Amino acid sequence: MSISRRSVVQLTFAFLAVGFLALMGIVGMTFWLGERAQVYFDQAIEARDMRGAAVEVRNAVQTAEAAQRGFMLTGNEIYLAPYDTAKIQSQRQLAALKQALAPDTASDAPLQRLASIVSDKFDEMDQTITLKRARHDDEALSIVKTNKGKALMDEANVFVAGLIRQADDRLTAGVEEQRANANWLRLLSGLGALMIIAVVGGATFTLLRYTRELRQTRDEVNALNADLEQRVSERTADLVLARDRAQMLLSEVNHRVANSLALVSSLISLQSKAISDQGAKKALQETQDRIFAVSLVHKRLFGANDVRSVSLDEFLTGLLEHLKTSLRSEGQGVSLTYALAPLKLATDASVNLGVIVTELVTNGFKYAYPHGAGEIRVRLTEMPDEQAELRVEDDGVGRADGAPAKGTGLGTRIVTAMAASLGGNIEYLAQQPGTVARLVFSVRDKTAAVAAQ
Repeated sequence: MSISRRSVVQLTFAFLAVGFLALMGIVGMTFWLGERAQVYFDQAIEARDMRGAAVEVRNAVQTAEAAQRGFMLTGNEIYLAPYDTAKIQSQRQLAALKQALAPDTASDAPLQRLASIVSDKFDEMDQTITLKRARHDDEALSIVKTNKGKALMDEANVFVAGLIRQADDRLTAGVEEQRANANWLRLLSGLGALMIIAVVGGATFTLLRYTRELRQTRDEVNALNADLEQRVSERTADLVLARDRAQMLLSEVNHRVANSLALVSSLISLQSKAISDQGAKKALQETQDRIFAVSLVHKRLFGANDVRSVSLDEFLTGLLEHLKTSLRSEGQGVSLTYALAPLKLATDASVNLGVIVTELVTNGFKYAYPHGAGEIRVRLTEMPDEQAELRVEDDGVGRADGAPAKGTGLGTRIVTAMAASLGGNIEYLAQQPGTVARLVFSVRDKTAAVAAQ
């Protein structure tokens, strides 16, 4: 029976769940043992400190006693050199012993008794040393013969031995616990390893079986697709041929449109020469420039690989060079300069932008410098978020706020309408001197964006 993809997923999930539980068990046990090892380590440190302090207390008392006996026998003060140090050391080690046994309330009473014994022992030795220094040897000897000091020392040794034994018992119990925990860890790790091996084996078997069935299915699909690929290849070739023909037809259409617009422009030029009215001549000249801006787009599209967009730097360069020549008579001594970023814009939008540039540059030639020479600057720059900025600047007489448009006002209405079609708004900024016409518009290909969605 073949195994389904759902069964593979369910079995793999079950195997992984079992393996994960086994792994979590091992990890949990390891963490717990680590915590127990840390507890044992802390207890071992405390036991070591307690044992060391108890031994040091005993050693300090014995050192002090040896110094006292040497002084009692010889009367030489040199024997008392370690006495005071041993006395201070005993008090310090008793304090350390109290700190080590602080958590164990049951040790309070024995520890207080040991401190009392040590204090009594040092009182007895201080008394005999004082009498010896005063040369009351008989009195000092009588105190020694009472055996009180020996009894105190024996009792102190009993308490110290008990503390040492208590520390050793703690260490032994900790070692036994660590040994038992290690055995549990080995057992759990072994069981976990067996479970993980079983899980890996089961998952591997399931995947191998599923892979074998997939391979068989793939071979069948490949056999079925062979004929389909041939048919798709033939259909693709037909579509490529149809696309090439469509591109050729579109290029031919653009060529014919450009030629037709050029013919219209020529007819307008002939009509302009036959008219004596200067106002009519200028109107026809402006119309001719607008038609040229539209025809120039179609000329750029003729023979281009991409008929959906226009390179603005190439298109506007040709348009501005034409305007520079055709408007030479409008502004004597007026020069035209431009700096154009290499941007692309959709074909319809490029037509609108060309008409805007034509109107703004024409207005600059006609009205910016009525009394002398000057410069008109055209700048196209790229901005963030797929935006572009067009600026047509001059240093002329400027545009008065609220003043009506010069001429018929048709050009202003055309610029406003074209700017709105580009999704922008034309702004006229006053300079000192001159005027800046500024337009910010989007260069995003809306058709491509819709296709992508």
